[in-house]
Amino acid sequence: MNDPLVIAGKTYASRLLVGTGKYKDFDETRLAVEASGAEIVTVAIRRTNIGQSEGEPSLLDYLPPSRYTYLPNTAGCYTADDAVRTLRLARELLDGHTLAKLEVLGDPTNLYPNMPETLKAAKELVRDGFDVMVYCSDDPIQARMLEDIGCAAVMPLASIIGSGMGILNPWNLRLIIDNARVPVLVDAGVGTASDAAIAMELGCDAVLMNSAISHARNPVLMASAMKKGVQAGREAFLAGRMPRKLYTAEPSSPLQGMIAPVARAA
Repeated sequence: MNDPLVIAGKTYASRLLVGTGKYKDFDETRLAVEASGAEIVTVAIRRTNIGQSEGEPSLLDYLPPSRYTYLPNTAGCYTADDAVRTLRLARELLDGHTLAKLEVLGDPTNLYPNMPETLKAAKELVRDGFDVMVYCSDDPIQARMLEDIGCAAVMPLASIIGSGMGILNPWNLRLIIDNARVPVLVDAGVGTASDAAIAMELGCDAVLMNSAISHARNPVLMASAMKKGVQAGREAFLAGRMPRKLYTAEPSSPLQGMIAPVARAA
């Protein structure tokens, strides 16, 4: 905890947040989450049972809320009203839990965020007492607007949800990171551990992912790799990389004490 992640006033040792969908069963979900070291897990209220479907297996039995912080999300919502209604249901199911992930989608093919509806939902949820972590475009102006509304964290996409394309626009992410006063998390597009490391090296506070782990040939092993990638990227960011230089010859070892070349006889 020497370098904790702080979201909505609570500290976390892990800077990796993982989703709980798209696994073959709840057993695999549990094993992957454990391997990731994540302390915050997202759950799609419209797709995963956390008590709303009586008599069916519940994720709560495999990932107990006493051990993990749940981050209910509004995956599958295309309007602000649907998103707000979904998170109010989640709050009831989780006994007043206020931490939530807001995502309002604009297109069913590319799953890009609908920012006008996202801003509308964020305003209502913050007024209603939610601690809102919000999936958004990598637009620094929109990110600032969400922060001004009172969102607890902004989560710009690295690339399209589920694409595994990695970070396509690091410059926009840096603009958001350099001006944010709340945590910035990359959400969507991460495909492998090096993508997670790059996000952290850029200065992101954390990385949120689901498909990169659940769609791997070995999800549990990939979860472990993602844990290491996030840790390595964070350490590199804190250490501060050497400057990039073009065509500058500089020896890696000191020159002092070197034997001078012998002058040739005329």
